[in-house]
Amino acid sequence: MTNSDYWWEPPAAGTEAEHLAGSLDRLRTTFRWKADDLDAAGLNTRIGASSLTLGGLLKHLARCEEEIFGAKLSGAPFGQPWANAPWDEDPDWDFTSAAADAPEELYRLYDDAVERARKTLDAALASGGLDQFSHLTFPDGSRVSLRRLVCDLIEEYGRHTGHADLLREAVDGRVGEDPPAGWHPVSRGA
Repeated sequence: MTNSDYWWEPPAAGTEAEHLAGSLDRLRTTFRWKADDLDAAGLNTRIGASSLTLGGLLKHLARCEEEIFGAKLSGAPFGQPWANAPWDEDPDWDFTSAAADAPEELYRLYDDAVERARKTLDAALASGGLDQFSHLTFPDGSRVSLRRLVCDLIEEYGRHTGHADLLREAVDGRVGEDPPAGWHPVSRGA
């Protein structure tokens, strides 16, 4: 096994920041692999009574990346498509609106959000580390650290990567904990 074969693996022995960022990237990669290379029908597949789809998860996790490493970290306003979304009428808009989006749009939205988030996290770690306070303040006045934001996003990915496991298996039988050696996304946004 070489590092380039499994580029998503966290370090075997690194700093806390390297392990947290590495764990987040491994979850991002596993999720992306589960959602990769599907057409609109595959991205809109549902199972059981759940309304979740891989397309909805792509869009939702793109929003989570923007929210954590934008609004919550620095107070940056949401960009598009989030800023003008009808959240008051549909609090689950990121999930529900994905059915109308082309696969290329969903992959682009997700991949671009992750790329921006990685750069933002790298810069934040370099400038202040995990202990720095974010823009987010709880109602009781306590400030939220970057560490907490990263852990929150890891938790979000953990939950939704499990959903993606079930959804992808229903689409075409793809199973597995990690992508195969050397994997990179096939589908890219236009």
